[in-house]
Amino acid sequence: MHTNDQGATPTKAELDEAALNMARNMFQYARSGDADHLAAFLSRGLPPNLRNEKGDSLLMLASYHCHLDATRVLLEHGADPHLINDAGQTPLHGAAFKGDLAVTTLLLDKGALPDFAGPSGRTALMFAAMFNRVAIAKLLMERGADPAARDGAGTTAYDAAIKMGAADTAALLAPAN
Repeated sequence: MHTNDQGATPTKAELDEAALNMARNMFQYARSGDADHLAAFLSRGLPPNLRNEKGDSLLMLASYHCHLDATRVLLEHGADPHLINDAGQTPLHGAAFKGDLAVTTLLLDKGALPDFAGPSGRTALMFAAMFNRVAIAKLLMERGADPAARDGAGTTAYDAAIKMGAADTAALLAPAN
């Protein structure tokens, strides 16, 4: 049993605080892309699908913040690319929104489904289309994303691009006339 600074067995409150601090550190490592620290803790048993109070997994934070190496480490340790956060988004949605082609490619290479949608029905292609991420939209379609898929409101990726004024992805996704 470990002891606290005074040499006594730690109280439940001290243990709870230590656990919370450790969790905060893990989420910060994911946000900042500290792949080495994440790998060290994952190899010692850190759950790869640990989530914060917003439902963001470590993988969501690493991929959303465009950290390729941290994303790779988490995936190699079993992180689930399909975990949905409280906003209804997956790591693939986050990478498509941010426009990170390398992270998007890695997620797809490691099993992320290109048409996986949260409760709203929005796909990563819809996020790429809305924010004019042409290279990511092309990649998603090459990997099987359906440009005709509709979200819960009946909106396609093309519709989303038009609504957001994303001319390049709208041109890419324009229905054949």
